Amino acid sequence: MLRSLALATAFLCSLIVSAHAEDAQRSECLAMANAPLRATPVSLRRAAAKTDEVAITYAGHSTYYIDTPGGIRIATDYNGAYRTGRLPDIVTMNRAHSTHYTLFPDQKIPHVFLGWGEVRQPAHVAERIGDVYIRNVTTDIRRYWGEGSGGEMIKDGNSIFIFEVAGLCIGHLGHLHHKLDETHFAAIGRLDILMVPIDGTYTMSLDGISDITRRLRASVVLPMHRFATPLDEFMRLIGQQFEIDQRSERTLKISRETLPPTPTVIILDGV
Repeated sequence: MLRSLALATAFLCSLIVSAHAEDAQRSECLAMANAPLRATPVSLRRAAAKTDEVAITYAGHSTYYIDTPGGIRIATDYNGAYRTGRLPDIVTMNRAHSTHYTLFPDQKIPHVFLGWGEVRQPAHVAERIGDVYIRNVTTDIRRYWGEGSGGEMIKDGNSIFIFEVAGLCIGHLGHLHHKLDETHFAAIGRLDILMVPIDGTYTMSLDGISDITRRLRASVVLPMHRFATPLDEFMRLIGQQFEIDQRSERTLKISRETLPPTPTVIILDGV
């Protein structure tokens, strides 16, 4: 009996390891982050570059809409209140506050991904839908009123969602409450576009979130969850290596070919 149980356990573990290995293989962003640096002639890069554009629209709070070249529409930290255009095909949520999730999403939304798990199990998202591959990296969150505020943090209560589409690696930090360690950075991999909360209090201090922004060094940084945070203070903390580009429109259209050569904070209208 014990031998049978051991064999069954080993088999299940092998399936889990295989599943995680398959997730890593399917993630182009992880593959590129872990690959050795290789120089590629500019002429070849131009020939290989995709002209497919991704449209990213700021809807409000921590909700960005991502429209892929293949027609998939994604809404981040979706609570149903911040809407623009048609209903999304995919929504991601985080549980810190009701402004970041809804327990009653529109039933017409085919794919709903929660950033927290059930029965003390972390959420695990690794799925390809149309032309986008979606995965998550979990982090802990503080407790709030009604759940023992001030006690130990809720393990894996938040997810950093990563969307891989048209050769771009797009990361949304969610309602991040603590610094990231090396395991987090390794699991995130390379990011081209980073959506980062800059409220300075409800999520993290500006010093803490600035450290993470510098470390991830995405080509494009899209602030969110701003409230009244002075933009010049955020820019001062992340350093002179980042430029700032303030837009009068809510939508950014971008491809791998049009990523800025210098890391740039893009402030869309309404942020």
